[in-house]
Formats: sequence, C-alpha cells, structure tokens
Amino acid sequence: MSARIMIVDDAAFMRKRIRNILLKHGYEVVAEGENGREAVDFYQEHSPDLVTMDITMPEMDGIEALQKIMDLDPKARVVVVSAMGQQSMVIKAIKSGAKDFIVKPFEPDRVIQTVRRALEAG
Repeated sequence: MSARIMIVDDAAFMRKRIRNILLKHGYEVVAEGENGREAVDFYQEHSPDLVTMDITMPEMDGIEALQKIMDLDPKARVVVVSAMGQQSMVIKAIKSGAKDFIVKPFEPDRVIQTVRRALEAG
C-alpha cells in the first residue's frame, strides 16, 4: 500500500509540483491545503501518513500548524518545506517535531529521498 500524503503550501504551483513528484513515485495525495488552518483541519479529517508543510503561509504559518498537528498526534510525520535562508525557522520546526526539511527550490530526487526517510523513521 502506498503512503497517503497531504501537501500544504499557499502557492498552487508548488502544491502541483510536489503532487506530480509524489504521484510519479506511487504515493497517494489525500489532501492539499493552502494555509496552516486547513493543514490542521485536513490532518484530522484525512489522517495522512505524512505531511509536506510550507513554513510561510497566510492565516497560520507552518510552524504553528506543525505544533497543533503534533499536539493532536505525537506520531505525526511532517516534513517542512522552506525557502533558502530560513534556517532558524527550519531549526524551530525540527524542535517542534518535524522529521526533516526540503529547501526550495528543490530537485524531485530530494523530495522523494526526504519523504522516504521520514516514512521509514516511523
């Protein structure tokens, strides 16, 4: 059975890019959100195996959404996606429970390696 993944990013083109990479490698995309509030709601609704979470988003940023998801499910697997130069945010995300991170702009191989590693980490 393929892993069920939720993609959260305020940029539609970025969600599409990540979705295409995941689908090509046999993963199932169960939900897509464009802000942290949707991330938390959709997580509860879909219980994905893994979440890719942008950090900078309107309404609720990725760090706050990550913290809320970890409160709901301490076993949640979240990989944060950040732009170059957001190292302090990435460190905060890892301390908040993120399993790994992907830096934009990214190569498809990096996305798949990171997703695979986070899923195996259990």
